[in-house]
Amino acid sequence: MNEEPNRIDDDEVNRLLLEQRRARIVRQRNIVLVVAGVALVVLVLAGLIIWRVRSSKKEAETEVTPAVSVKVAKAEKETIAAPVKAVGTIWPREKADVGAKISAQIKSMALLKNKLVRAGEVIAVLESRDLQAQRAEAVAALNEARANERSLVTGTIPKTNAEDQKALMDARAKVNNTRATYERRRALFEKGGISKKDLEASQLELTTAEDELRLQEQTIALRARSLNPNDRALAAARTAQAQQHLATLDAQLSYATIRSPIAGIVTDQFQYEGEFASAGGKLVTIADTSTVIVKAPFSDTAVAQVKTGDTATVVPTDTSAEEMHGQVTLLSRASDPASRTVEVWVTLGNGDGKLRANGAAQVTIATNSKNDAVVVPASAVTLDTSNATEGTVMVVDDQNVAHETTVTIGIRTPDKVEIVKGLNGGETVVVQGNYALPDGTKVEIAPEEEQKEDATVGAALPGRPSFEDQFQ
Repeated sequence: MNEEPNRIDDDEVNRLLLEQRRARIVRQRNIVLVVAGVALVVLVLAGLIIWRVRSSKKEAETEVTPAVSVKVAKAEKETIAAPVKAVGTIWPREKADVGAKISAQIKSMALLKNKLVRAGEVIAVLESRDLQAQRAEAVAALNEARANERSLVTGTIPKTNAEDQKALMDARAKVNNTRATYERRRALFEKGGISKKDLEASQLELTTAEDELRLQEQTIALRARSLNPNDRALAAARTAQAQQHLATLDAQLSYATIRSPIAGIVTDQFQYEGEFASAGGKLVTIADTSTVIVKAPFSDTAVAQVKTGDTATVVPTDTSAEEMHGQVTLLSRASDPASRTVEVWVTLGNGDGKLRANGAAQVTIATNSKNDAVVVPASAVTLDTSNATEGTVMVVDDQNVAHETTVTIGIRTPDKVEIVKGLNGGETVVVQGNYALPDGTKVEIAPEEEQKEDATVGAALPGRPSFEDQFQ
């Protein structure tokens, strides 16, 4: 009985061992299948990737490279000039510091700052009652001096002078009467109407009358010469002195009314109504800013190319005024030894009053002008450094292919550049889209309407500094 159970246990163990072996084989087979499946998927994915890469390469090889859109301009032959710049100060054409010439209290004076005044307009009146009283006294003194002079010249006895003048007129009348009588009797004598004795009597009366006239004239002359010459000179001097004193007071009275010497704007007012004005002290400053002068210091080397009459561009730096144009009216004949600069005056109109006196403005003068120069827009030239004299230009040929061309530049302006070497004029150059454009690239020129809409061809492009910035 013991052998039977043992045999049963051995069969059970063998069965369990067999099942474990089978399970292990199944697991191994499953693992192999999974690994094979993953490997197959990887191989499939790798094949797909390789196929796509090869397909992309084939498409890239067969695909046509698209043209780059650019904007172009012509290299023209025209006149160009090199601009020189300097910051100057704005000065009024005329400026006047109006002050008092006498010391007195300000009787009336309005608030004049920033107001327009005309030439000759009264801007202040000073107290002058004391001067008016002195003038009245001076008039009386002059009248007295004139009366004394007349009394000394004509004599101290008016009746004697009158009698002398009457005797002189009677003597002249008697001479005229006797001369007329003598002429009538001479005519009668020639006709035999009277005797010679009557004619001689008439002639004697004429001679007597003429002697009396000469005597009376000499009497008056002797009376006048009998006066002391020194007394007459002293009287005349006193009269002249009184006249001069009156003229001085009249001038001082005129100084009490202060008038504007020029037409302009009152830029400063130093005293006001009720204050005491001292002789020589300033009351107001008047400036005529209808025309202004910009005084700018330019380097002596740049001024060598500037002459009177050149056109200058003025841009105020402290206001929003627009660009203005004037003319060079003066070149200083002396230079500053410290800064080696020469003062240049530019005169321009300022009727709208946008330019302020003592303000700052940038002055640009065109110098070293050249005619028939090959000129391209500034944005067409690419420079390696700001002070380089050589650069590159992309020239578009008849097949719309851009070719990089090395050029030598000359005169530079903010919007144009002179090409000294590399272009002959008439070439089509790229002005927008040329930055980092490879040589030999096929380009597509933008429509003419689109190019006209771009008002600033030489402006800075995205990612590229403008030509003007390259020189800052």
